[in-house]
Amino acid sequence: MQSDNCDPDRPAHPGTFPAREAGRSDHEPAERSVDFPVSVVLPAGGTGERTGLQTPKQFCSFLGRPLISYTVQAFERVSWIQSIVVVVAKENMDLMTDIIQRFQHRKVRVVPGGSTRHRSICNGVLALGGEAEGEAAAGDRPKVVIIHDAVRPFVEEDFLYKIAMAAKEQGAAGAIRPLVSTVIATTAEGYLDHSLERAKYRASEMPQGFTYDVIYQAYQRCTESDFEFGTECLHLALQYCGTNAKLIQGPPTLWKVTYKRDLAAAESIIKDALSQSTCIITGESAHAATLADALQKAVGALDMELEVIPDLMGENASYLLKEWNFIRVSVNCSCLSEVEALLRDLEAANRALLHPVVVIWVHFSCSDEPSISEGKVEPDGLMELASAAKLRNILLYGIQLQQSKEKERWERSVLKVAEITSVLIQERSPALVGQLLQA
Repeated sequence: MQSDNCDPDRPAHPGTFPAREAGRSDHEPAERSVDFPVSVVLPAGGTGERTGLQTPKQFCSFLGRPLISYTVQAFERVSWIQSIVVVVAKENMDLMTDIIQRFQHRKVRVVPGGSTRHRSICNGVLALGGEAEGEAAAGDRPKVVIIHDAVRPFVEEDFLYKIAMAAKEQGAAGAIRPLVSTVIATTAEGYLDHSLERAKYRASEMPQGFTYDVIYQAYQRCTESDFEFGTECLHLALQYCGTNAKLIQGPPTLWKVTYKRDLAAAESIIKDALSQSTCIITGESAHAATLADALQKAVGALDMELEVIPDLMGENASYLLKEWNFIRVSVNCSCLSEVEALLRDLEAANRALLHPVVVIWVHFSCSDEPSISEGKVEPDGLMELASAAKLRNILLYGIQLQQSKEKERWERSVLKVAEITSVLIQERSPALVGQLLQA
């Protein structure tokens, strides 16, 4: 992860999202233990005017999923979070429900929002207490409520833990970040009145945490003016409950998708996280193993890890649940049966539900005669298979490689395969699926 000394205005790469299953990486800290109920409210009723798009930014899609789905996933992967309430505009209730069903989100329910941010958050808090349904569910109420923006998808479990624990102990807690720019006040005529000393002030960020009683009472006691014009939950807790929030320095990954360019930055971050490692399947072929060994050395220089396995049987089947990228090497065999078997395994594992999976078929001809019948590949067959796989969110590409006895030529060919593979995995371009590229 980037340090806190990096540019606070630049999107930072989250260290734990989402290279492994359910967003967990091999280097993520051990899971935290929380012995009290925690729930989440995600206000998602904004119109997204600053993005300049007709679709509200929380519902804008990249890599086949709307932004809010990534944020929901960030909380779902935390085992000690019991429930998530997503608050959306009434006209988007059906859309949000469809997103939950399509991506099989758990722990989630949708409630209608209000006309302002505070009214929407209040509706979410009431829903956690059962009041939105007219129920007396005090025993089911969470001890701590975490409030977070639906358009901040890169929140990490370690920081959520800090917020939850501080909220339980202090009644309220919130993330802060250094100010990016100096804050000034202007006169009615548009001239400088005064400026604030930046070192003394911080930007209030999300997530924020509260005991249920504090945030509930704050909304019960606040004024119509607070509901209409207020934006800061921590201020309500202080003003109406006397609860002075514990402020915690947040990581640079807490940035908010605000403008159209931020959507592109979020997509780039997720692509990078999905592209850290690749599994190459050799099928117990000695020639394929030799190629895999050469590729391992080549991709190491391209900052990508390559795991080599003979098949997906037994313990190796676990790769179906932890890898997002696969290379299947076929030696002197132009039929696609081995790739078809891999696609069936991925579909059975439901691997491509949340993120597109990349499968690269390497047709490796070990003959000095590239025109022999067993070395010919029918591009139409690959395209047909790739088109069907694309509907299941699996991106299938092909690379044709001819073995050479000349060392330098062979090394150049292997490097080219590594470079093509790296680009295909990093870019995850639907436009290139079914293409048979020459190395």
